[in-house]
Amino acid sequence: MGYSVEEMLGARAEELLAFQTPKISRDLLHLPGPDFVDRVYAQSDRNNRVLGNLAWLFNHGRLGGTGYLSILPVDQGVEHAGGASFAKNPIYFDPENIIRLAMEGGCNAVASTFGVLGAMARTYAHKIPFIVKINHNELLTMPNSFDQILYGTVEQAYEMGAAAVGATIYFGSEESGGQIVEIAEAFARAHELGMATILWCYLRNPAFKKDQDYHAAADLTGQANHLGVTIQADIIKQKLPENNGGYAALNMGDSSYGKFDKRIYTELASDHPIDLCRYQVANCYMGRIGLINSGGASGENDFADAAITAVINKRAGGSGLISGRKAFQRPLDEGVKLLHTIQDVYLDATVTIP
Repeated sequence: MGYSVEEMLGARAEELLAFQTPKISRDLLHLPGPDFVDRVYAQSDRNNRVLGNLAWLFNHGRLGGTGYLSILPVDQGVEHAGGASFAKNPIYFDPENIIRLAMEGGCNAVASTFGVLGAMARTYAHKIPFIVKINHNELLTMPNSFDQILYGTVEQAYEMGAAAVGATIYFGSEESGGQIVEIAEAFARAHELGMATILWCYLRNPAFKKDQDYHAAADLTGQANHLGVTIQADIIKQKLPENNGGYAALNMGDSSYGKFDKRIYTELASDHPIDLCRYQVANCYMGRIGLINSGGASGENDFADAAITAVINKRAGGSGLISGRKAFQRPLDEGVKLLHTIQDVYLDATVTIP
C-alpha cells in the first residue's frame, strides 16, 4: 500500500492494533480462513452449486484463498440517484467502468443492479463473480418514501450468470414484515438455483434517533444480523457499529421495546470498536455466516477511514469489507488504490485477531 497499516491508522494505531482483551473469546468464533467454505458452509444444508459459487467468491481477486472478501457495491445509481452518485465521476454512468474498477481493484466480486450487470453480462459474468442486487429504494416519490422494491426476479439473475443475489431489508420499519417474507422467499429460490445470498441488514425507523442515533448501535444491528442469518443469508452486510445501548435507550421511561439483557453491554461487549463489531459477528452465529462491514460515504480521509474499518472488521473476526462510494467517487486509478488499501489490511499477517 506504500504505507504500513500502523502509518495508515495514524493516531488510532495503538487503540486498534494493541487491543487484546475482547469480551467474547476468539475461541468461540468460526474464523475466516482458506478452508472456510469446506469447514463451515459445507456443514449446512446449502447445495453443491451454492457451495461452488461461494467458493468462487472466496477464491477470486487479490484476497482469493484467504477467507476474506473485498466487494465493490455500486447500486447507488438507483439507491441514491444517478446524478447525485456519479456527478463527481461521470464515467460510472457507464456500467463497464464499474466492472472494470472491481476487476482492476482486485475485488472478489462486483455488486450492482439488474441494469448495470445485465448490460455487460456476456462480456464479464464469467470473469468476475456478479452479485445482483434485486431490490432498492427509489427517490422519485414526493415526498420521498423509503421502502425496498424488487426490480427483477431471481431467475433473471440466474440467467445472467450471477454467482449471488443481494437484497436489503429495512429492519425496524413499518414495511419490514413484508420485506422479510419477500426476501426469505427470494433467497430460498436463489439457493435452489445454486446462487449465494447476501443481505444488507439495515435499520430504519425515526424512533431509533433518541439522545443519539442508534441506527448503527451494536445491539440493534446485531439483532438485525441475527434475523438475516435466520432467513439463510450466506453473507451479512452491516454498517460498522458506532455506539451501543439502543435497546436500553428505547426502553427508557414508560416505553417498552423488544427484549434485552444488560449483560449485552457488560459481558458481551465493551465500548471498544473491535468489541462492538465482534458482537455483530457473534450474532452471525459466532461467525458461521460471514460479516462484511460497509465502507460508508466518501469523505476527507478515505484511505485512513478505509484502513480503520478494515482493521476493526478483521480483528473482530469479520470476513471483509464492501466499499463503494469511497472507490468510485474518485478517478479510477485512485479507486483501485483505495480498494488495494483495504485488501492489504487482510493480507497483512501482523494484523491479528485477539
